[in-house]
Amino acid sequence: MAIVNRIALDLAKDFIQVLALDESEQEVFNKKLRSNKVLAKLATLKRTDDCEVAVESCGMSHHWRREIEKLGYKTVALPPRFVKAYLQGEKNDANDARAIAEAASRPNRKSVRIKSIEQQDLALMVSQRDSRVQTRTQEANRLRSVLAEYGITMPQRISSILKRVPEILEDADNALTARSRDLVLRQYELLKTMDEEVKAMDKLLSAEANNTDDSRRLMTIPGIGPVTAVSLLALIGDVSDFKRGRNVSEYLGLVPRQNSSGGKDRLGGITKKGNTRLRTLLVHGARSALRMAHKRNDKLSLWAQDVAKRRGNNIAAVALANKHARIIWAMLTHKEDYRMAAA
Repeated sequence: MAIVNRIALDLAKDFIQVLALDESEQEVFNKKLRSNKVLAKLATLKRTDDCEVAVESCGMSHHWRREIEKLGYKTVALPPRFVKAYLQGEKNDANDARAIAEAASRPNRKSVRIKSIEQQDLALMVSQRDSRVQTRTQEANRLRSVLAEYGITMPQRISSILKRVPEILEDADNALTARSRDLVLRQYELLKTMDEEVKAMDKLLSAEANNTDDSRRLMTIPGIGPVTAVSLLALIGDVSDFKRGRNVSEYLGLVPRQNSSGGKDRLGGITKKGNTRLRTLLVHGARSALRMAHKRNDKLSLWAQDVAKRRGNNIAAVALANKHARIIWAMLTHKEDYRMAAA
């Protein structure tokens, strides 16, 4: 068998398409294997020292890359949008593997950084908290809408709802019947359980944030709390992959969108690329810092106040989030705490 120089895997749960190319970019084989047979097959291949395995970025790609690297291979994960441009012919597993291999051979290829087990644990923690917050909000809105049908209006705050509902259930003069009281009680207990779950996840995140030096550093930035700090470490990871702070802002979609041509630069709103949740956390943190900026006289706070006066609070919050992203890169790169620059 020829010596393999590049391998492309089209990942799936049960069957994985494996394409092997030699140093002349000719196909050695392109066949489908059961997922539990892939690693054994890769271990037996004759390959070059710098043989690379390319996959399309997906939910399983981090696991497969870690396992494949244990066999001595180099790995790369490519964004689906980048791979799609190289698909030729009808879409099937064999052609998908060819597209992955072709995209991996490009000098300007885009790649996705591999996550460690620790990063995936942190990401799972953040994801579970987000899902519980979402469920709590849904149950609170559902409970408010149910009570509104009986002529009972409720505030939006979770704490107010949890306080008012027992009082409403004990009030015999309202329009609730015995059956509706039982159903509202069940819904109230579910909301209470989800609120307790959110608080428990907040404690876990706070403990995790105080457990590492990098997260403690990040929390010295105004507007960055435990949830944002842990999310940054889980979803960005090693900032050494970025050459400068602007690359972090670009990765998070906080830089202006370009539509430039003919030597004329046209800049629009932010690109909104990258992780939506992480960008949202940074913008909300910037809003919090902007609200308290009038109490500080450092250079960044004064700049943010000036932008808010000229362009409005929304633009100022996004601009401040952009600044925070660059500051985060500098702090994690140089292992330094946040220092407020004097005006």
